[in-house]
Amino acid sequence: MKKTLLLAGLLTSVLSSVAYAGGAAICVGDGVSKTVAVGEYTKRTFEAKCSANVFSHYADTNLSFGVVAGSSKGKNTFGGGTGGGGIKPMESCDSSTGCAAKVTATTAATARDSS
Repeated sequence: MKKTLLLAGLLTSVLSSVAYAGGAAICVGDGVSKTVAVGEYTKRTFEAKCSANVFSHYADTNLSFGVVAGSSKGKNTFGGGTGGGGIKPMESCDSSTGCAAKVTATTAATARDSS
């Protein structure tokens, strides 16, 4: 019984640290630079330089960081994460509306987890 409780306690502490997922929009298409705050993976704030018509979003956990970006005039979103593999195309966008709607916390988490 003691071993079971010890194992349950260890698993709970490991899984609870992975369960947290933070993130936010970085660039919102207006060209205004934004400071990315300290998060679970990021240990220092940093300034993100944003261009007009560009949208980006990040997602982080204790173990990884991912980012996705797209343009209001583009046809693809691109993303990557700290797991390696580099930046790659994520999703195709509607040619009439661009990629703004595809740059979300969900797609950033997908980039984080699939790299």
